[in-house]
Amino acid sequence: MAHLHGHGACGHHHDHEHAHHDHHGHLAHGAGGNILVAFLLNLGFTIVELVGGLYTGSVAILSDALHDAGDCVSLGLAWYLERLSIKGRDKHFSYGYKRFSLLSALLISSILLVGSLIMIYTAIGKVLNPTPVQAEGMFALALLGIAVNGYAAWRMMGNASLSDRALRLHLLEDVLGWVAVLVVSVVMYFVELPILDPLLSIAISLWILYNVCHNLRDTLHILLQGVPEGIDTEALEQELRTLPAVLDVHDIHVWTMNGQEHIASLHVVHSCEVCGDASAIAELKHQVRHIAEHHGLSHITIELDPEGEACGACCD
Repeated sequence: MAHLHGHGACGHHHDHEHAHHDHHGHLAHGAGGNILVAFLLNLGFTIVELVGGLYTGSVAILSDALHDAGDCVSLGLAWYLERLSIKGRDKHFSYGYKRFSLLSALLISSILLVGSLIMIYTAIGKVLNPTPVQAEGMFALALLGIAVNGYAAWRMMGNASLSDRALRLHLLEDVLGWVAVLVVSVVMYFVELPILDPLLSIAISLWILYNVCHNLRDTLHILLQGVPEGIDTEALEQELRTLPAVLDVHDIHVWTMNGQEHIASLHVVHSCEVCGDASAIAELKHQVRHIAEHHGLSHITIELDPEGEACGACCD
C-alpha cells in the first residue's frame, strides 16, 4: 500500500491506495488452527505423562509433565493472540492487530527461557544424585512423546512468524527431550547409568537456550522498531535518487509490523518541472512505489516536497 502527499507550490496531492492481502488472513487462520491442534495434543499428552511418570517413578517424566503443562498455557494464549492478530484496523489500532502475534512470541520465548533454566538446575541436581527409574515404561512413553510432539511440530512447519518460530522451538524441545529419554531408556535397559538422563537434559536445554535468545532478540528488535533484516535503507535512498524528477530523499524511517509486513515513511524532494503536471506526478508516485516494493516494503507513506520548499520540524 502506498500513501503519498504533496503540498506547497504544486498544490495538494493525496493518493491513498489500499492493497488487501487476503492470503495473509488465510495463512494466519491456518496458523491458528495448527496452534489449536498442538494445544489439544499437548493437553492430552500432559495427562498421559502425569500417569506414566507416577507409574515409572521417573522424576524426569514428571518434570516434563509440569513443563508440558506450561506449554499448554503458552499454546492456549498463542492461539488466542494469533486469532486476534488477523483483525483489521479499527479506531483503537490503526495498523490492525498484527503485532499481537509478537506478544505470543515474547510470552512463549520467556516461558522457554525460564523453563530451560529450571530444567538445567534440576538436571544438575540429578547429576549429583542420580536416581534409578523403570526403563521399559520410559521407553514406551518416549515413543509416544516423540510421535505426539513430532506431529504437532510438523503441523507448525509451514508458518513463518516469530510466534510460530517460538512455538516450533517449544515443540522441538519436547521432541528432543523425548529422544533423549528414549536413548537413555535403551541404554539403561542394558547398563545401569542413570546419570545419562540429566547429562542429555542439560545439553538439550543449552541448545534450546541458544535458540530462545536468538528468537527473543528478533522479537525485541521488532518491538523497538528496528530496521527489518534484509532491508538496506541506503540502497533504497540511492536508487530513489536516480529517478529523473527526484532531487533529494531524506527522513527515511523503516520498521516492521510483525517481521513479515515492512513499513516505511520518507520525504522525496522533486523538481518543479513536474509541478502542475498530474500525469508526471502520478508517474513519479508509481516509480517510487515500485522501487519501495522491490526493496520489500509493503506499506509506504511518502511526502512529496516541491523544490525549494522548506521542510517542517518533523525532519529534524
